[in-house]
Amino acid sequence: MGFSTGSIETQKSSRLGQDSDAPLIPAGRLMPFLVVTALFFLWAIPNNLNDILIRQFMKSFNINRSSAAGVQIWFYLGYFLLAIPAGQLMHKFGYKFGIITGLVLLGTGCWMFYPAAQAGLYGFFLVAQFVIASGLSFLETASNPFIAQIGPTASSERRLNLSQAFNPLGSITAGLIGTVFIFSGVKLTDAQVAAMQAAGTYQAYLHSETLRVVAPYLVLGSIALFWALLVLFTRFPAVGAEDVSREDAGPARHVSLFQRHFILAILAQFLYVGAQVGTWSYFIPYVESATGIGDKAAGYMLTGTLAAFAVGRFSSAWLMRHFRARTMLGVYAVINVVLGLIAVARPGWFGTICLLTTSLFMSIMFPTIFALGLKGMGDKTKTAGSLLVMAILGGAALTKVMGILADAHGIEIAYFVPILCFAGVALYAWFGGEHQPAEAAN
Repeated sequence: MGFSTGSIETQKSSRLGQDSDAPLIPAGRLMPFLVVTALFFLWAIPNNLNDILIRQFMKSFNINRSSAAGVQIWFYLGYFLLAIPAGQLMHKFGYKFGIITGLVLLGTGCWMFYPAAQAGLYGFFLVAQFVIASGLSFLETASNPFIAQIGPTASSERRLNLSQAFNPLGSITAGLIGTVFIFSGVKLTDAQVAAMQAAGTYQAYLHSETLRVVAPYLVLGSIALFWALLVLFTRFPAVGAEDVSREDAGPARHVSLFQRHFILAILAQFLYVGAQVGTWSYFIPYVESATGIGDKAAGYMLTGTLAAFAVGRFSSAWLMRHFRARTMLGVYAVINVVLGLIAVARPGWFGTICLLTTSLFMSIMFPTIFALGLKGMGDKTKTAGSLLVMAILGGAALTKVMGILADAHGIEIAYFVPILCFAGVALYAWFGGEHQPAEAAN
């Protein structure tokens, strides 16, 4: 049976109208929505403190950019390895169990920073990073699909973007915590280092720099464990005994996991997370190189780019009432390709502002790709959510590639990696992001 162009346009207009009219949060589900939405703020703090840790550990352990990338590698390895076990455990015990487990692991990993600092071992910190990321893998595997499924599928992108809008507020908090409490602002000259080495005080100085990371992580770990208790006493709704995509009110449909739009969403998520993590991880070294300012001032610039990310999240949640999420995703990705090219070609204050602005347009990418990927996944939604979280491994792999390029050719050249990633996200948005209902038939 064929359809005329007019009928197709009418369907699109009708679908956009349904998306804007669909209730965002169903009655009786506000409290679990708020409790879980707060997690998006919470997990952004350790995620974005990594950008601070890379610069701090380069100083306190006297290592290069490629070695410091171990912070991200071990972190995202935890995400990757725990995503499937998290999905399987939540398949059996539910989202609430997954969230509590994630918070306990997060708190434990944060508290491990104390013995790691006392021992003065970089490898110990990397193990702690793995434990923290294992907890975040549980949290993200549970929270993203939970928010997407807690209401109608027609409003899932808007709802997930709203919850994710609190993520950059956590990012800003992390930037401020790192800049104020971790960065000392002390930048020794070669002569000062040589004098301290001769006096036998240089190692004590490096240890004091390492100790600066402990207090923020002890506080964060304590908050995570407190929130685990709060979640324990919050009543969660049943959003489907077995992964309901909520395209209708009926039972979950049995579908194939290997749907085209979902497989491409995994690839797009891998590229996006690699672009985001790489851009932020080396933002401070880029700003220092391009402008000549110190790490503390560059840290405040990092806070500025995270603030741009927050503005993008909140504004996009409103814009999606008027524009299709997939269209916005494609346009934003193309804009970031252009901004990235300017940052590479024109390092300096102009390039720095362009690089800072990329965060404004990165803002919608993770939740939009996630929600588009889950469309029509029926009884495979929890498994699909796990695989989309595993795609976060791009943050480790591509950050390492950027570190190698930065050491070999300079920090500006390394930014060709996120440029290519944004180009890939644009291609996904234009050509691979739409779920075709026919794919679900089985």
